[in-house]
Amino acid sequence: MARIAGIDLPKNKRGEIGLTYIFGIGRSTARKILDNAGVSYDKKVSEWNDDETGKIRTFIGDNFKVEGALRSEVSLNIKRLMDIGCYRGVRHRVGLPLRGQTTKNNARTRKGKRKTVANKKKATK
Repeated sequence: MARIAGIDLPKNKRGEIGLTYIFGIGRSTARKILDNAGVSYDKKVSEWNDDETGKIRTFIGDNFKVEGALRSEVSLNIKRLMDIGCYRGVRHRVGLPLRGQTTKNNARTRKGKRKTVANKKKATK
């Protein structure tokens, strides 16, 4: 089993797909990594030998910020936006969409479950 950046890659997946299980690596980055290491995209992770795994591991370590370091950088960026009080920071703080989406009918993913507000009852005479 290949373990890269603290993640156990799935054995039965193609190399190109298996690398995407690492936070911060998508399909195009995975292709660049495999090109640099000289490994075929179609070769399964279980078929990688120790030399290939080592090349991939060192290339990722030298050229990319992945997993914990990347997660902490992203959270610090969001915290900075919230601290300076800019529009995006305020939207993060309140839990609303940041990128101009409408919130009248949709945005349930950011807003959470609906909170129903009951109507006031009319006074009887």
